[in-house]
Amino acid sequence: VQLQAFGGGLVQPGGSVRLSCAVSGLILKFYAIGWFRQAPGKEREGVSCISFSDGSTYYANSVKGRFAISGDNVENTVYLQMNSLKPEDTAVYYCAIEPMTCGATRDSWAGGMHHWGNGTLVTVSS
Repeated sequence: VQLQAFGGGLVQPGGSVRLSCAVSGLILKFYAIGWFRQAPGKEREGVSCISFSDGSTYYANSVKGRFAISGDNVENTVYLQMNSLKPEDTAVYYCAIEPMTCGATRDSWAGGMHHWGNGTLVTVSS
């Protein structure tokens, strides 16, 4: 099983970026894919998640209304569209797997996630 995250970069405040998480080696319908982020000096936190088991999604309060998660069963890829970005969104973003639904992501429980992908850095700055 392998997850690969990409799409980060430097973006101005108020701008947008789309992250992708490409998954290989498993059938997504039994899993959820969560996005976590880690800013310098802070703990890793759950940002958003999509369950391919029941179709549910999760957003942290800090990103609700600005971020949108979607999944493509054919391409085995999960996307995180990030809009109205703020400097406090600056972090390394990671994707990872959890079984069935988004419980670990919702609780920001990194220990409940598996097969972490590489991180991709998003820097929001003017």
